[in-house]
Amino acid sequence: MIDWPNVTVAAQLAPLAPPPGPEELKRSKCVLGLIPVVYYSALLCVGVPVNVLTAVVLSRLACRTQKTLYYYLLAVTGSDILTQLFIIFVGFLLETAVFHREVPALLLQAVSAAEFAANHASIWSTVPLTVDRYVALCHPLLHRQISYPERARRVIAAVLALSLASGVPFFWWSDVWRSSRAPSALDAALIWTHVVLIYFLPCSIFLVLNSLIVRTLRASHRRQRGPRPGGGEPVGGGCQEDAGPQRRRRQRRLGKTTAMLLAITSAFSVLWAPRTAVVIYHLYGSSVHLDWRVHLAYDLSNMLAMLNTAVNFFLYCFVSRPFRETVRSVLLLPWAPVARCQRGALRRQPAPAHASVSSLCSGKYKRSQRDGAGQMSLRGASHAV
Repeated sequence: MIDWPNVTVAAQLAPLAPPPGPEELKRSKCVLGLIPVVYYSALLCVGVPVNVLTAVVLSRLACRTQKTLYYYLLAVTGSDILTQLFIIFVGFLLETAVFHREVPALLLQAVSAAEFAANHASIWSTVPLTVDRYVALCHPLLHRQISYPERARRVIAAVLALSLASGVPFFWWSDVWRSSRAPSALDAALIWTHVVLIYFLPCSIFLVLNSLIVRTLRASHRRQRGPRPGGGEPVGGGCQEDAGPQRRRRQRRLGKTTAMLLAITSAFSVLWAPRTAVVIYHLYGSSVHLDWRVHLAYDLSNMLAMLNTAVNFFLYCFVSRPFRETVRSVLLLPWAPVARCQRGALRRQPAPAHASVSSLCSGKYKRSQRDGAGQMSLRGASHAV
């Protein structure tokens, strides 16, 4: 980040200040100038309103549908807002750009712990979402039993509590921009704990579960396109035909939610990889404090990682049609299809929870028979007349 001295304070203390030592003369300078300040200011001005709008839209969808997916996405959005406020606004803009880190050391350490807690919450809120999508696709019967809003809220509360607790050890995180000494054993332990918690462990979970989800979707797609045994009609006759469109709609909906999940996890993995590499290089290679190239790489990687807190809204809009329609209704746009959605919801009345597929199909068959009999009776009466 920017390393400019406070000119007023420096002028007042110039007669009393000792001459700079060799370490201060070798200290790396920020070569980006005002670019980080402009970037973080723009990211904050765009990201916070966008995330607030995302939270409003997701809360409406969660209340309307009672799906755990929207509760987990709401937790991710709330954690992103906290990350933007603590890391971008307080850490980068206030402490570094405005006060030049000329604040009490205790306050710096407390803010550092809060920044890491918000960062861990933002990343680990995506893990329950990935687990929920894996269970929904690979074990649908189990998902119907264990996935409901109350359990999702308890899981989110547990993740936030653990994230807050995991930020406490980083109260002793050293300032990599200011610390001229070599990293100690405590610094190495904190750095490795940090990179494992924010990158290696969640990315391993994302990789394994997403691979299983993609394999399950491919197997299901192959089964649907495969030839029917014996070349005859599927077992169940009309009931199977009636269930076909419902199954296709369900597969299409699951495919969209899976695409949303893959987009979120892929964006995180790509945007956070450079920062993880630079932090490890700072530990074992050259220091951020002494090498301007490492300083530049650290600044750019931080800017890239913070971009992850503002891209989810655009991913949701690109993938989810209900999300786009709810955004239009929240913004009160004149072309928002509110009436059409309400008519569609009235037309699609949900079936009773205890009704089986066979009973629904038999009921539809009986209604069609009654309609046919009524039409025949009307046709006979017209011929008699």
